[in-house]
Amino acid sequence: MPNRKSNHKLLQKKLKQKKQAHTLAKIKKSSKPQLPFSKKTLGTKNTKWKLPSLVVGSLIFIILVIPTIIVIPFVSDDSYEASTLEQEAEYEEMLSSDSAVTVSVMRTQSNSIEDVPLETYVSGVVASEMPAEFEMEALKSQALTARTYIVNQLLYEEENSEADVGDSTLDQVYKNERELREKWGDEYNKNMKKIMEAVAATEGEILTFNDAPITPQYFSTSNGYTENSEDYWSNEIPYLRSVESPWDEVSPYYLDQETFSVEEVENKLGIDLPDTNQFAIEVTRTESKRVKELTLGEYSFSGKDVREALELRSSDFTINQKDNYLVFETKGNGHGVGMSQYGANGMAKEGKTYKDIVNYYYKDVEISTVTDSVPTLVSR
Repeated sequence: MPNRKSNHKLLQKKLKQKKQAHTLAKIKKSSKPQLPFSKKTLGTKNTKWKLPSLVVGSLIFIILVIPTIIVIPFVSDDSYEASTLEQEAEYEEMLSSDSAVTVSVMRTQSNSIEDVPLETYVSGVVASEMPAEFEMEALKSQALTARTYIVNQLLYEEENSEADVGDSTLDQVYKNERELREKWGDEYNKNMKKIMEAVAATEGEILTFNDAPITPQYFSTSNGYTENSEDYWSNEIPYLRSVESPWDEVSPYYLDQETFSVEEVENKLGIDLPDTNQFAIEVTRTESKRVKELTLGEYSFSGKDVREALELRSSDFTINQKDNYLVFETKGNGHGVGMSQYGANGMAKEGKTYKDIVNYYYKDVEISTVTDSVPTLVSR
């Protein structure tokens, strides 16, 4: 792999040569000014008096105004280009082995596949999944989980799959440079530098359990506890255990309320409740206080099924019936299994490191490297 500092110096040299050539071309072009008038446009009357006046005015315009018009945008454009290229070179230098593994991402909007170096992909996920203003240690924990997720996906993906991963919440949300520039605007360089520092600090690291990459579930905001895997899905996974997460109450997504008519609930759940709206509402809860089973009249559903059908933020909800309406009040945001992002940020604010964070939310895991744990992936 070529030396990145040498590449950076070569880039700066090319930019300087380009700027000098550009300046010379501008000087040559401006040395043959075109007068903004002709004898024909002046007419025949008083030509001797008007011509000198116009010539003098035009020369003043050419001498004072045109050089300003030429120089200002030229300097601004080159400065911007140089700044952008230098910034990108700085980002690349942070990641020493960025091209070791490539990820093919199915882009939803364009319906095309984008091939992305592993660490660049991880940076795009962290930038999309977690607020850039979060604490550095929280961003590092997100980088570690995002990398573990994609490595696990690459290791066990179907042979005939068109792409390794999608760019939506069905996998991990991923945005490329253009999309992030649109999202952040003038904050792009500041935010991206912070994200890249977090990714570089954990470069190549993944979470393993029994020497294999884990499935690192994560979500936005807990209700005060994370969920056991078997209480939301069917499988009991030893490292996805319920733990307290008291930091999440500061999240803007901690509390929410949704109101549905009884008819809307019937349609979304595919049931037929009594016309009198007099029906029983019974709830059982899991260890983490989320709804395990909801009974409406003679119909029963898991809390997960209700959350997904009604698109509620969380499966921790209460229901109040008011006339022909059902009011759902929720706590938390997301499925609740694995690492809480707002919980991770709360732990980071208390001085915990990213290693502390991941070891708290994922039980009995180890921090390994892609090279050591999945050498076949690196060499393929």
